[in-house]
Amino acid sequence: MKRSITKRLTQGLPHPLGATWDGAGTNFALFSANATKVELCLFSEDGKREIERIELPEYTHEVWHGRLADVRPGQLYGYRVHGPYAPEGGHRFNANKLLVDPYAKMLSGDLKWNDAVHGYEVGSKDKDLSFDTRDSAAYMPKCVVIDPAFTWGAGGALDRRPQHRWSRTVLYEAHVKGLTQLNPDLPETVRGTFEGLSDPRVIDHLLKLGVTAVELMPVQAFYDDHFLVKQGLRNYWGYSTLGFHAPAPRYISPGGSIHEFKSMVKRLHSAGLEVILDVVYNHTAEGNQMGPTLSFRGIDNASYYLLSPEDKRFCFDTTGTGNTVNIRHPRVLQMVMDSLRYWVEECHVDGFRFDLATTLGRDFDRFDPNATFLDAVSQDPILQTAKLIAEPWDVGVDGYQLGNFPPGWAEWNGRYRDDIRSFWKGDGLSQAGVASGLLGSADLFEKRGRKSWSSINFVTAHDGFTLMDQWSYDDKHNHANGEGNRDGHDDNRSWNCGIEGPTDDPEINALRDRLRRATMATLIFSQGTPMLLMGDEWARTRSGNNNGYAQDNELNWLKWPEADDPKHDFSNFISALTRIRREHPLLRRRAFLHSDMLEGYDDIANVHWFGPDGKAIPAEKWHSEDGSVSLMLNGIGQRSLLMLLNPGEAADFIVPPIGSSTELPEQWRVLVDTANGEIEPESRFVKRAAPLPMMDRSFVLLEATEAL
Repeated sequence: MKRSITKRLTQGLPHPLGATWDGAGTNFALFSANATKVELCLFSEDGKREIERIELPEYTHEVWHGRLADVRPGQLYGYRVHGPYAPEGGHRFNANKLLVDPYAKMLSGDLKWNDAVHGYEVGSKDKDLSFDTRDSAAYMPKCVVIDPAFTWGAGGALDRRPQHRWSRTVLYEAHVKGLTQLNPDLPETVRGTFEGLSDPRVIDHLLKLGVTAVELMPVQAFYDDHFLVKQGLRNYWGYSTLGFHAPAPRYISPGGSIHEFKSMVKRLHSAGLEVILDVVYNHTAEGNQMGPTLSFRGIDNASYYLLSPEDKRFCFDTTGTGNTVNIRHPRVLQMVMDSLRYWVEECHVDGFRFDLATTLGRDFDRFDPNATFLDAVSQDPILQTAKLIAEPWDVGVDGYQLGNFPPGWAEWNGRYRDDIRSFWKGDGLSQAGVASGLLGSADLFEKRGRKSWSSINFVTAHDGFTLMDQWSYDDKHNHANGEGNRDGHDDNRSWNCGIEGPTDDPEINALRDRLRRATMATLIFSQGTPMLLMGDEWARTRSGNNNGYAQDNELNWLKWPEADDPKHDFSNFISALTRIRREHPLLRRRAFLHSDMLEGYDDIANVHWFGPDGKAIPAEKWHSEDGSVSLMLNGIGQRSLLMLLNPGEAADFIVPPIGSSTELPEQWRVLVDTANGEIEPESRFVKRAAPLPMMDRSFVLLEATEAL
């Protein structure tokens, strides 16, 4: 027989927010400034029956709270929040709707789409004025009380974060399921899960490739959007967060827990790999004002979301998803900061990539590098140790803010992507454009003490063509998405090399291979932080789909090649490039490089730029459209490096001298030639001032035979 509620239930504490197991009972705390009552709902083990509904007894500083002495880890729960249903005032309370705790550390079950998950009557003519009385509990995932205890180390060997310096960082953007689902060496039970991603066979591939950090596409709890489900599609990418503290249940084995995520981090750390999470704090899965009531909308719509200043019935949207999180509100800001600290402190992640980060620095239409959220992160002692990466754009007014984030942040450099693609395509990009990218885009980032690693250089990412498709298609082919090929980018700066899609033509395939090698060499040898896309090393194709967000199938999943597959040649080529980058500090300088003279020399600078004729590029030619260029990097006590980039027809490049002194080395050794994929070929040397034949669309890296 149960004890009376008065003996089980006490006031508890207003902090920490969420459900907190203290070893004897569980404290529940939920922020809502405008609610009139909050009910905690406890569910049966299978989540199908609501077995008890308990009103939280205390309200302190806009937090509703109470402690239950007999609630233990594993208990499923949710909330019903009472308050005014007054859309004109921004309030959309409806206690008939079961709500997810914003601080839930685990979720159980799927979201099942039904009209009952909406706060209004879906079929009503006046949706804003209607009020839906159906209970949504049967269709909602349930929150889970967790025991946070986890053994991070055994025998005194605690988890050690790799803490790679930015200058040594090589990112690998990956998807938990996409990376593991088709790996034939993994047991079927772990494919598509955190456990599968941390399998030694996956880790060995990442280490061989030379990456130092895995940037995981969203793993915070998300669900499949209704319009996708109706088309038989799924939310594959995951940019539709519902729980900022909980891992996505689809990446955890049945009956598993948060421990599977922590175990993954621990194994990756043991191998020397950092874990970066792609996080979405700019919007939630609830969509616009006509979206469902799943959590924030029903807890306190007017606090959690930015609403239109002209009419509070409507969301203010700079994300293109229907809503924008009101991160200026102190409690909403606290939720985001608490979430970030949780993933760092409790789950040991090493950093974050912030989706549509411009929104996080906005005051409605205005971006401010000293916005509340950006300042909060900059001064936080926990987050100062994490790698912070911004996607520096959104769809609002002046949304493109590349280079404008504060010190301590790195940024996805979309301009680098576009310039390098255009350069190797032969679009007539000026030498100045590619020169900026090769040296870390100083014109964008060299301010307020920022370093060259602030530029996250990439040519491919989850959004857009894969590297193989970049040089196989002129146009996007997104028909599988069910949107009439209207979705996705049109400005791909791609080239099919003469035939759209796959071909048996050996000349076209050879050209595509050269372009892939030249593009990858440019990326890895540019100053800044390189980012590789999962599968580019094995010529992964999406058949021309440049917006695979809804394709949870073999279009997106990485097909692991057999041991004797020729695709390994390109993977081995990338491994060699990352090794050369590690071995040559000149390729990963922290400070931005300019044409400053080296100490002790009056004719040798940090960098020199040359044309194909081996002569310095005159100022008046920097903005010509002859993209061919040579870049020399010099450093005291180091062997100079020379990059030759030929995006045009085959031609002879004159290898320039390092300086005017005849005492300086007269020979250069070939380190990389992308024309045929050569890496450090034996006995291949070039004398200074001698011509070096360059195949069309090829890249060569040379090393001086003596140090300065």
